[in-house]
Amino acid sequence: MPHQFTLEIDDAVFTGIEAGEGIPVVFLHAGVCDRRMWTNQVEAVAEAGFWGIAYDRRGFGDTTSPDEGFSHLEDLEAVLDALDVHAAVLVGCSMGGALAIDFALANPERTAGLVLVGTSISGARVPHLPPEIMQIANAMEAVEESGDVDAINAVDTHAWLDGPLSESGRVKGEVRALFQAMNGNILRKSEMTREDKPEPAIDRISEIDTPALLVAGDLDFPHIVNRHDDLSEEMENAFAVVIEGTAHLPSLERPDLFNPLLLEFLGMVTGQADNEE
Repeated sequence: MPHQFTLEIDDAVFTGIEAGEGIPVVFLHAGVCDRRMWTNQVEAVAEAGFWGIAYDRRGFGDTTSPDEGFSHLEDLEAVLDALDVHAAVLVGCSMGGALAIDFALANPERTAGLVLVGTSISGARVPHLPPEIMQIANAMEAVEESGDVDAINAVDTHAWLDGPLSESGRVKGEVRALFQAMNGNILRKSEMTREDKPEPAIDRISEIDTPALLVAGDLDFPHIVNRHDDLSEEMENAFAVVIEGTAHLPSLERPDLFNPLLLEFLGMVTGQADNEE
């Protein structure tokens, strides 16, 4: 089982989980989740002989920080330094994927591999959305303006967990409850207003030659699914996989399908075979 750690870095206290030992695999959560979305994967990589690490960024989970100037990229660098991690495989979902890309561009020598799941990219252009998706986007915007946290959480759950065009409530049980707990916690936190945004990565993607696995769920927003195909063309050593029947968070929704892909990729880029093989 992963154990919890805290790191005091300047005025912030970062909370995370870790398990195992060996080559570090650092998990970066989505903007609607926290470190808990990766618990299953941290356990899986530890069992396979790697060191799994996941932490809450500022404004998420149990990490605490004053509303001061900060950079998620600099925070990631500081967290790795505090854990004495020189290089790692980065696994990022959505906003966490954008952070992984930013880190790879800024620190190629510290990036052993990338796994990007439903990824965002800093500086990405506003997508052209088909009418049926625009209806969902407009509904999300209207609910957000209402300030009703429970209503926002419900709409976010449908859009990001079920999938924008899927039946509401498609994903049930513990996974749904966990998503709503994570996202609800974010919605109730005080906003971090002084983030130093990174330089746009969108026009520098071709500079990344690190081995990369690109994963999307076929029920996610269409522009996010298409983005992974585009990235596989722009990134020299990347290949894309679509996990059918999942939306924006395939690793949370179907770890039984996601984890084997992750472990196979880790074995490939590190030369370290799964202990079970």
